[in-house]
Amino acid sequence: MLWDCITLIDDATVSALRELGGIRAIAISHPHYYSCVVEWSHAFDAAVYLHEADREWVMRRDPRIEFWTGETRPLWDGMTLIRCGGHFEGGTVLHLAGAGALLAGDILQVTQDRDWVSFMYSYPNYIPLSAAKVDRIVAAVEPYKFDRLYGAWWDRNLRSGAKDAVRRSAERYKRAIRG
Repeated sequence: MLWDCITLIDDATVSALRELGGIRAIAISHPHYYSCVVEWSHAFDAAVYLHEADREWVMRRDPRIEFWTGETRPLWDGMTLIRCGGHFEGGTVLHLAGAGALLAGDILQVTQDRDWVSFMYSYPNYIPLSAAKVDRIVAAVEPYKFDRLYGAWWDRNLRSGAKDAVRRSAERYKRAIRG
């Protein structure tokens, strides 16, 4: 599974990934990472899983893109896509049951101190997400067992206690936006 692919795809990267076993599918957390998903899917003959709620943001249609609906999309080997919403209605995280981990993109943004997560409607413009949307994100991941959370940026991960950090962070965030 390739999660939230980068925009650069070159022969060296394709070769390295093929040596590691290739890519069966691609899942993207939200439209900010859609950029060259079609090129990645063609390079590996891989399906792309995007939530239907974000269809309008796909600028390049392709038969390999599979739009899924509902709140979850079970995959294989204990992986599940979970629609959380957030700064996009189809905002998705990937649960890895065997690893007890969430791949969160910036739906759940790991903070600089790596003890909390945050929730934003717009990170570049510092516009907060509503309390109701924060509650929706927390409720979406609550049924899943995870101790680790891998964020969107290098070394922005919670190596343990992630589920508790999500709960604590939501309460702290909602207190802050209430004033």
